[in-house]
Amino acid sequence: MTPLAPGEQPFAGLSPERVLDAASFAGLEPDGRLFALNSYENRVYQLGGAQGMLVLKFYRPARWSDAQILEEHRFAAELAAAELQVAAPLAIGGETLLKHREFRFAAFPYLRGSAPELDAPEAREMLGRALARVHQVGARRSFEHRPQIGIERLGAEARSQVLAADLLPQALKEQYARVSGQLLERIRRAYHEAGPHGRVRLHGDCHLGNLLWNEHGPIFVDLDDCALGPRIQDLWMLLSGPPADQQAQWAALSSGYQQFADLDFHELLLIEPLRGLRMLHHAAWVCHRWADPAFPRAFPWFGEGRYWEGYLGDLREQMAAIDEPPLLTR
Repeated sequence: MTPLAPGEQPFAGLSPERVLDAASFAGLEPDGRLFALNSYENRVYQLGGAQGMLVLKFYRPARWSDAQILEEHRFAAELAAAELQVAAPLAIGGETLLKHREFRFAAFPYLRGSAPELDAPEAREMLGRALARVHQVGARRSFEHRPQIGIERLGAEARSQVLAADLLPQALKEQYARVSGQLLERIRRAYHEAGPHGRVRLHGDCHLGNLLWNEHGPIFVDLDDCALGPRIQDLWMLLSGPPADQQAQWAALSSGYQQFADLDFHELLLIEPLRGLRMLHHAAWVCHRWADPAFPRAFPWFGEGRYWEGYLGDLREQMAAIDEPPLLTR
């Protein structure tokens, strides 16, 4: 994809009228009901029309290639064919990736569900079973175009982006360079100590905000970050709270998972390194997207020196967490 010019606002031309025009162009027969849904990376709308409620996802220009988006769509379709509850794009005129003017978009069925309540009896075990089935489908073949969950993209490249960003105060650049470099060294060492691990096609961003729940269990939404990586990537973000709580949550989640798939328990050594990579990548993501007006509105503290001082403290704490014995075991 051609990079956007610095400071360019990729969705500046995506007005409600343009969204409805795109829907009409695709033959979706919109009835005028249009609601913007919460999304930073892309723009997502709930649309009323002759086919009932749909969700339209407009892809951020210059982020993914057509080939990468189509791999996302094929993976979602495979999961749906395996009778998993997942938001899979509709084929319209034989195509799932639609284009209108400068925008690429896809239409999805509107899936009804509520926020997951994982403390409900057997909920985490049910979620573990569903994720195991996702990974079993993901293991059938590889991605050719999608990225990998790994140190270079999420760590080294992210660090370089932050160092080049104007949001990082000049007075803290040397300190950030030193602390982030030390964290990357710890992550590399932890990966080496964990040894080789398998890679399967994953959801990639499996946190509670990307899950819904209905009477049949979890619904997986937003495969925009699907990638190749270790299975533990889709599991560790579902754990929270004090150590004892996380251990109990893991016992239920892994119990359900192992009913449908095997776990390589060496991957538990990757949890804190993966958390460190996510911390590095998140800061780079916000810096990289700052020209998009949605980001200063959502993350106003990123422009403040005290945020970066606190963030450096978080990176130091994460180094210590990587050096500690793993919290989770079999």
